[in-house]
Amino acid sequence: MTADTADQLSSDLALALELAELADAVSLSRFRAIDLDVQTKPDRSPVTEADLAVERAIRERIAAARPDDGILGEEFGVEGDGARQWIIDPIDGTANFLRGVPVWGTLISLAIDGVPVVGVASAPAMGRRWWGATGLGAWTTTSAAEAGASEARTAIGEASVPGARRLQVSGVASLADASLSFQSIAQWREAGYLDRLLALSERVWRDRAYGDLWSYMLLAEGLIDITGEFDVKPYDLAALIPIVEEAGGRFTAVTGEPGPWHGSALATNGALHDEVLAALVDEA
Repeated sequence: MTADTADQLSSDLALALELAELADAVSLSRFRAIDLDVQTKPDRSPVTEADLAVERAIRERIAAARPDDGILGEEFGVEGDGARQWIIDPIDGTANFLRGVPVWGTLISLAIDGVPVVGVASAPAMGRRWWGATGLGAWTTTSAAEAGASEARTAIGEASVPGARRLQVSGVASLADASLSFQSIAQWREAGYLDRLLALSERVWRDRAYGDLWSYMLLAEGLIDITGEFDVKPYDLAALIPIVEEAGGRFTAVTGEPGPWHGSALATNGALHDEVLAALVDEA
């Protein structure tokens, strides 16, 4: 990576973190609101007024800061074209949001030529944020209790974040010692992979369904070792990829293709990836 490229990515990451601050303010103001407006989209998934307001706010800021960049958002689709595209999920975990469950967040990514190179996942109701960019590492905010007496500040490009902690995936090298998150039984059944998921669950130490962005961030923190799901769109995944990969993990489709464009996701600590892909391959 050249110095100019690193500088540009640092600037883009700083903007993504700024967008996350903006999104958090908008979404938290409507979280658990008794008058929250909820609609049903044609695909039967819910959308709240907060989803729409967050995406509008992010689009307006990107238009002002990066007017030549394109945008792909869950609620308002594609705007612009070119090599640089911001990919936005205004509220990942809308079902949790509208039920008052705090596991939800905003996903913000920058992809260049279709490859996600910047990612921010911000979960304000949990008081957590994770971010990463190619060549710049993956990081998370650290609570006061975790930070202890440390006053260190971590500088990442233009972003100086108090108490930031670098992420690292686990070193687990055996499925027998691994922790697996499968997200949703229904997804695996509808994709025709439930039998393989069940077989994989018999080979690991522990299986749970943490769900949505949280499972991938647990992976990046080294707290679980495998997570996967189906029926996902690019805006569900793009922001997660740089974080997982910069933490030392691998991120592909369940069928092995890289990137967020293939309708499924498999993320691991890297050491287990080939073995998990082999366990899930369709031999029919």
